[in-house]
Amino acid sequence: MRRKEFKVNETHEQDVISFLHEMSYGFLATKNDNIYPGILPINYVYFNGAIYFHGSRIGEKMKTIKQYPTVSFAVAKEYSQIPSYMNDPFYACPATVFFKSVIAYGKAVIVDDLEEKCDVLNALMQKLQPEGGYEPISLADKGYAGQVKATAIVRIEINLLNAKFKFGQNWKQEKLDNVSKQLSERGQQLDYETTQLMQRYCPHAQPNEDLTQR
Repeated sequence: MRRKEFKVNETHEQDVISFLHEMSYGFLATKNDNIYPGILPINYVYFNGAIYFHGSRIGEKMKTIKQYPTVSFAVAKEYSQIPSYMNDPFYACPATVFFKSVIAYGKAVIVDDLEEKCDVLNALMQKLQPEGGYEPISLADKGYAGQVKATAIVRIEINLLNAKFKFGQNWKQEKLDNVSKQLSERGQQLDYETTQLMQRYCPHAQPNEDLTQR
């Protein structure tokens, strides 16, 4: 069961968009004719309100998408692990993890427009190689024209977007302050960022509404 206090409300909609821009890997879930549902880890870019990824024009992935275009796509990031002893000196039950996750539901569409493909590939390069070091992808460049045509680009048109950010929203302020202090003292890689997110998402007067895009 999804705890409603961890669902992201409309106040933080831009945070969800920023998270999709930040992450570079996600998991594509598809239907297929096999016993087990399909799931693939893929690089992606969030661009113009949709999720895009690239790949070969042939193969099982493209065959599946053509046959079953309804897909789901998930992105998640673990921040700090909260050991049980931060809240209880004896029992394991309070152990938890703070994280962000976003699940998109929509339709996978194979992109045929060559200019759109160039735009997406440029956006993907800017995300994965922000330092540059390459010529922009353009159909006018003979070195790119054939590659663009040969590369498959898929656009996931999002019908529903659900976000869950868990940072202790179900805790009282005293407990939040106590764990935040211990995280600051521990000082692991994402602990400081976690304490900032705890303060951002945990004001208890905040309404608990789903962030949904249709």
